[in-house]
Amino acid sequence: MSEILPEDAEEGARQSAFRAGYRTGFGDGFDAADKVHEASKNKDGKSGDRNKAADKDEKSGDDGKDGKPADKDGDKKDDKDTKDDGKPPLWKRPLFVLAAIVVVIALIVIGTIALIDSRHHETTDDAFIDGNASQIAAQAAGRVSRLYVDDNQFVHRGDPLVDIATADIDAKVDQAKAGVLTAQSQVQQAVAQVEGQKANAAQADATARQAEAEYTNAQQDLARFKGVDPDAVSRQQYDQAVAQARSAKARLDAAHAAEGTALAQVKAAQANVAVAQAQVATAQADLETANIQLGYAHVVAPIDGRITKRAVDVGNVIAIGQPLLAIVSNDLWVTANYKETQLKKMRVNQSVAIAIDAVPGVTFAAHVQSFQRAAGSYFSALPAENATGNYVKVTQRVPVKIVFDHPEELQKYNVGPGMSVKPSVSVE
Repeated sequence: MSEILPEDAEEGARQSAFRAGYRTGFGDGFDAADKVHEASKNKDGKSGDRNKAADKDEKSGDDGKDGKPADKDGDKKDDKDTKDDGKPPLWKRPLFVLAAIVVVIALIVIGTIALIDSRHHETTDDAFIDGNASQIAAQAAGRVSRLYVDDNQFVHRGDPLVDIATADIDAKVDQAKAGVLTAQSQVQQAVAQVEGQKANAAQADATARQAEAEYTNAQQDLARFKGVDPDAVSRQQYDQAVAQARSAKARLDAAHAAEGTALAQVKAAQANVAVAQAQVATAQADLETANIQLGYAHVVAPIDGRITKRAVDVGNVIAIGQPLLAIVSNDLWVTANYKETQLKKMRVNQSVAIAIDAVPGVTFAAHVQSFQRAAGSYFSALPAENATGNYVKVTQRVPVKIVFDHPEELQKYNVGPGMSVKPSVSVE
């Protein structure tokens, strides 16, 4: 038997290690061969033993337990299921399997709870915060002389907002005041005329009474002349008595006519007084209108709220009806557009949990206040023409008004009309 040289033993060990590592890939085979080479250098005395071990490994690698060739594909599969350190892969470890089972069970439980919860709650993403917004427009034309507010500023009712230059309005006020004074003087003149006409009427009445007395006396004298013997009274005296009676009658008629004229003049003077008083009322109305216009030049806040959509600055010339700014009230609620199929169990005063997108992690308590008595599409500018024959049924949405139980809590956050919310109505 020939002696095995150390170099031959080293080369045989490398080839045996290479063939043994072939099952895990060429790269692993070369790594294993390098390790054997390093070990052979460090231990020259044991090279023969290593050659025997390598021959044994080579033989066992070529044949199976029964002397048959081993299944290289099966060996590769086993190597894939086993890491380099000899541990199984992560997905085959018991802890990983247990954790996966727990996660699956948790998902099933969560899904079941969500399914049960959905039967007792109605929710929708088509919901927004709503509120009152007062649009402030100019009621007087002119140049803006002063601006009291800034964007997003909070104001109270009655706080000043804008001042408009009032030179032309002041002139109208002064003109209206002069008209009032003129009308009042005309009233005084008419009243004086009434008093004068009343005096004339009194004088005419006195004249009429005097004429009536003279007429009565003349009638009595004429009656005496008629009652005596005609031979005792001359014809001249009798004619004179008749003439005096007729003259007294004429004076009486003239006095009555003058009295009637005086009374008519009194009534005319009183009518002039009424006309003058009406002119006073007209002048006062003009003055009040001018004062109102003057008040329009000083714009104040009609409600409590926050300034938004400001479109005016100092120096701007504005016209009547021009938008200046808007005030959003703190009175906020939610308008939720639920599907008509979701309203089956929904009732007034049912509790609602509100989640606002702008305030994550906070839930606001609310309740259903009312339902709109028509679907939202009913008030559309272009309603559907269902009578044309091309009808497709579409589930309609009905606006539901939801009010907050504690609206003061909203003041802690920056929320306002138009923001998206997600209401959950507890229907049972």
